[in-house]
Amino acid sequence: MESIYSQKLLIALLRNEHWSAEDLERALAEDEGRALLSVVVERLGDLFDPELCSVYEDLFRKVIGRVAPDLLVRLRPRQAKPPALPSAPKRVYVLSRITLGADVAVTSVMLDAAKKRWPDAEIFFVGPRKSYEMFAADSRITHREAPYARSGALVDRLRASASLHLEDGVVIDPDSRLTQLGLISVCDAGRYFFFNSRAYKVGLRISESAADWAAETFGVNDARPYVAPLPSCDPPAGITVSLGVGENEAKRIGGDFERELLSALAETGASVLVDKGGSAEESARVERAILPGLRTHDGAFAPFASQIARSNLYVGYDSAGQHVASACGVPVISIFKGYVNRRFFERWSPIGTVIRGDAPDVLDQVRAAITCTFRR
Repeated sequence: MESIYSQKLLIALLRNEHWSAEDLERALAEDEGRALLSVVVERLGDLFDPELCSVYEDLFRKVIGRVAPDLLVRLRPRQAKPPALPSAPKRVYVLSRITLGADVAVTSVMLDAAKKRWPDAEIFFVGPRKSYEMFAADSRITHREAPYARSGALVDRLRASASLHLEDGVVIDPDSRLTQLGLISVCDAGRYFFFNSRAYKVGLRISESAADWAAETFGVNDARPYVAPLPSCDPPAGITVSLGVGENEAKRIGGDFERELLSALAETGASVLVDKGGSAEESARVERAILPGLRTHDGAFAPFASQIARSNLYVGYDSAGQHVASACGVPVISIFKGYVNRRFFERWSPIGTVIRGDAPDVLDQVRAAITCTFRR
């Protein structure tokens, strides 16, 4: 669906130009508000410009006033100071970032910090089950369901935020969509700790920034990303591959690249396992690219994450798999394309070999990285 009015609103916001209530109304009408979220809100965040945080907050306060005015009483005060650190809370709630990659790169750092700071507390992962499954084998983590329609209409996402209220315990918000990036209160201010991932130490990888924030806020100096999915019963693979792009076609390379990539990996002689993704489109792409002798994974992501952790090399686009591999210390070859600026590229790059997907010799670079990996 066209998003002409959302595009115009984004341009006005980035240029600090005047925009009217009518401009906002037109943007909100595009695809039930989905265009405003994907075109405007996501871009404001993806630019990782600290000055745009207030731009987003001003805009979204008006959005909430128009779409769900009853939620205005739930808005968090502007520039709220972090509360005093409790000594021994019984419960700690860590909110999901909703997307799998961000839950590995950011949310897991907060889970690790909470476990280390409060060893006797019950730690809850608050979010969809699909994300919780990434930590299901960790006995310290309990799941509290908080459904969120990632592709739903704007009003549905706001209602999901409105439905969440945590009556007790410490709440750690890693810039979650559940709170609309820290805007909607889900607990008393004295128990709420907010990590603004769009503004805090934007020169670092996002996991490093989260770890620094955890050290500054909770006094935990060694928090790091991790995963703990239930073990896979399938035989391990030498190389794991994901061609998923999270519905963002700008991240992938067209033509015969994916088939040629899998051919290069097959030439190593290692066993190769390719994830078929979370959509019919991704599954069809894998089917077109797959070669005889290569295995595929079809199903939930957590079992595939378990396979990544057991592999000797992970290869894929900018997606959740690269963050799983990075957290597990598995060598990574990431083909990174579709980033909006250098800050985004640096912020979300995993630890490993990162190849810019818009380079003219991407496949040659991938082949060279494969050779280097198997020579180690």
